[in-house]
Amino acid sequence: MSTVACIGAGTVGRAWAVVFARAGHNVRLYDAIEGEVTRTAIPGARRTLELLSENGLLTEDVETVVARISAAASIAEAVTGVVLVQESVREDVDVKREVFAEIAAHAPADAILASSTSAIPGSDFLGHFAHPERALVVHPVNPPSLIPLVELCGTHWTAPETLSEAWGIMTDAGMRPILLKKEIDGFILNRLQFTLVAEALHLVGEGYCTPEDIDAVLTDGLALRWASIGPFEVAHLNAPDGFQGFVDRLGPMMKRLGAAAQTDYDWTPEQVAAAHAELAERIPIASIADRAAWRDRQILALRQLKQKQ
Repeated sequence: MSTVACIGAGTVGRAWAVVFARAGHNVRLYDAIEGEVTRTAIPGARRTLELLSENGLLTEDVETVVARISAAASIAEAVTGVVLVQESVREDVDVKREVFAEIAAHAPADAILASSTSAIPGSDFLGHFAHPERALVVHPVNPPSLIPLVELCGTHWTAPETLSEAWGIMTDAGMRPILLKKEIDGFILNRLQFTLVAEALHLVGEGYCTPEDIDAVLTDGLALRWASIGPFEVAHLNAPDGFQGFVDRLGPMMKRLGAAAQTDYDWTPEQVAAAHAELAERIPIASIADRAAWRDRQILALRQLKQKQ
């Protein structure tokens, strides 16, 4: 049985531990905060595995999978003899450089070194140690234990074999990888997500609608299609002659609306506070954990439906 190291035991790191343990790997989980793994991360992983089991997405007993996750006392201990290291520390270039220098010093020379960074290009911190050809970004959607998409993005040092091996490991672990052909800030998912959120802030900030309206447009509109097919296929199916016909007819409108969108909208603190107040009235701060648990159950229910399809 192969071993994987997860460095950083926060929300993303512990979710990765679930992904790899569920796939049959032994997982060594390390966090710089002493006791964090045993006190918080492993119990959190157990709760996630119980949720997966309740929804028919776990083929083994919960405790069997949990037993594959262990706490490591140091990065060196965590990465010794592993096939993959998945880093999930905070979004700080200097911190990541320091962590990867230590990882590279102790991990096997043929181990894949992967970062969960959400927006920082890998070239900013994955080229200052020996054999950078084994390193890449493996960016998940939070939490990866529930959402399978993962973005693989190499640097100009990354070897094609590294990308291929990472693709295989992720696929075998039940993930759905995509491969970026070149680096870009924020990768693909966050660029799409943050562009939409920025225009939503513009629409709310200028008084066109409320935050609740925006959420309804997504959940009861766009998302009902996007849960099964993406925007390119939506366009392809929305015209009798396919994507070319869609663009031929609606291309000028698309360009006009795109030019009018304000993805760099300069929202004010007052506008953010107003949106927060509306959301907090609908979902009180004290209820966020319960609402997040409901969200997770909805994600799994949708995944079950998609699997049946």
